[in-house]
Amino acid sequence: MNLPDEAATIALGARLARALRPGLVVWLRGDLGAGKTTLVRALLHGLGHQGRVKSPTYTLIEPYQAGGLELRHFDLYRFQDESEWEAAGFRDEFDGHNICLVEWPEMAQGLVPEADVEIGLQIVPHGRAARLRAYSEAGKRCLNAL
Repeated sequence: MNLPDEAATIALGARLARALRPGLVVWLRGDLGAGKTTLVRALLHGLGHQGRVKSPTYTLIEPYQAGGLELRHFDLYRFQDESEWEAAGFRDEFDGHNICLVEWPEMAQGLVPEADVEIGLQIVPHGRAARLRAYSEAGKRCLNAL
């Protein structure tokens, strides 16, 4: 999917917001600056979140309530090791009710549950490209609703 500008990324986030259901695990992949946090911000605003949406680069997780949903935005770029995962209680956030949006899931490989949906963002000459894949029935329902 071609995303020629930030407005296209925001539109994708808004469409995705309408398709989310409790318990989904969404992996967000892409290089620094590819638009992962922009997509999450658009998704949250699409659900009606009025406040600031910041990247959890240093906190690793930011919780949100929006549109009657519980969301957890993870940025695992600075994640260190398994003991940090356990000490922070991250396993408990993947409870089948929270929607977990996970940037840099590969940094906690083997700890982060498998994705229902994976969104790969890539910088291309004329904007961004997005690749959306479903890995579960819930993920397929989500992407079919787009």
